[in-house]
Amino acid sequence: MSTDISQDAVPGPSPAGTTRTAIAARFERLPPSRWHITVRLIVGVVTFFEAFDQLLIAYALPELRDEWQLSTGDATAVLTVGSVGMLVGALLSGRLADRYGRVKVIAYCIAVSGLVSLALTACTSLTPFLALRFVQGLAIGGEVPVAAAFISEITRSFKRGRFVLLYELVFPAGLTVGALVAAWVVPAAGWRTMFAVAAVPGLLAFLVQRRVPESPRWLADRGRLAEAEAVMAGIEAKVAAATGQPLPAPGAVRAPEKATAAATEAERAATGLRGLFTGRYRRRTLVVGAIWFTGYFVNYGVTSWLPSIYKDEYGLGLSDALLYSTVTSVAGLLGCLVVALTVDVLGRRKIFAICLGASAALLLTLAALGAGSPGQVLIWTSLAAVGFFGSNICLYLYTPELYPTRMRALGCSVGGAVNRLGVILGPILVGVVYAANDSVVAVFVMLAAVAVLGAVVAGTLAEETANRPLEEISP
Repeated sequence: MSTDISQDAVPGPSPAGTTRTAIAARFERLPPSRWHITVRLIVGVVTFFEAFDQLLIAYALPELRDEWQLSTGDATAVLTVGSVGMLVGALLSGRLADRYGRVKVIAYCIAVSGLVSLALTACTSLTPFLALRFVQGLAIGGEVPVAAAFISEITRSFKRGRFVLLYELVFPAGLTVGALVAAWVVPAAGWRTMFAVAAVPGLLAFLVQRRVPESPRWLADRGRLAEAEAVMAGIEAKVAAATGQPLPAPGAVRAPEKATAAATEAERAATGLRGLFTGRYRRRTLVVGAIWFTGYFVNYGVTSWLPSIYKDEYGLGLSDALLYSTVTSVAGLLGCLVVALTVDVLGRRKIFAICLGASAALLLTLAALGAGSPGQVLIWTSLAAVGFFGSNICLYLYTPELYPTRMRALGCSVGGAVNRLGVILGPILVGVVYAANDSVVAVFVMLAAVAVLGAVVAGTLAEETANRPLEEISP
């Protein structure tokens, strides 16, 4: 018997015990309730506003270029510096959340993001603006993957995809609402007003600390069994009160060591960054990293440049350019909803392959038509957004499923860091290809090729995880 199991087998005061696998069994028997909805709503609102903050820069950029006389290189830096911060923040937050807890990291990140939004309103030149956007990127990049890990850990396996992705819809919803609000506020009141509005949600940090419990799975994994028991018992009491029914007895959840006979000692002991590349986790990390990169390369390669493309290539006014771009974001939100409702039926692997493959086909069609009018670009990029938004939201469900509790937040954070690489390189390469060819056709061909790569990797190499307990998937 391994050291891990001997530590796990400390008896708790409840009949089910307070062990890692017992905590999992106790979550598995919890019916959906008002408690789940409340926690998902609070954390969801935080993630909503992080997404809101993330997108604002694309809508502020046309005005910033005029106000500060930015070159193309300056504009690219404005678009990407926040993403660089998100990459670093994602890597840091995973380690912090696996060591100090999920809820603390989420609360601190939303507080920092709100304070920085307020500070951005005082900027009068490029350099301090870039520095502050980098810091805000640290916070946004840190909160989103940790929140995804937390929501997965409080969810049972049955229809987990639907539960988690209906929560994750708040991120594209935040992007969409951010687009709608920015399309109205920026032309009417300026970009500073937009960032002032985005500062208000920083107050949510206090609500998170007071109303959201720490993950019992994480507490038990850290050996804090008394705390895990207290939190789990509190959750069970709230669920029972909300449903008005006694909870069923916990069923059997296979212990991690028994979940897969082929599990090696190295896999069971895997932890930290090295653990992500140990045994079965190596393939999972490489495959999910490829899907993160390709999906977000295409997503931000399209969406970050659309307002400027409409304005510069087709001569649309600022309001029309922002409105057209908003339609694409709304279409992407629809794709996320479709995926949330079908992911438990189709499975994760098919969702990735279908969504990215369809996006590639649609972008190639746009290129073949010559992208001769803003209407063509609007229609075909919006249809493609249904696919790449849908694929990308599924990653926030899939990635936490691939790793054990001891390194789940880190795994999510590494995925978040890889997606930042896509977010950074997508807009940069779109700008390079656009400038070199003086045409958007080559841009859409390049983006389609990247989407095809992601679809092939997902369809041939991704492991299916639908409706399986987290402790069974990862020893």
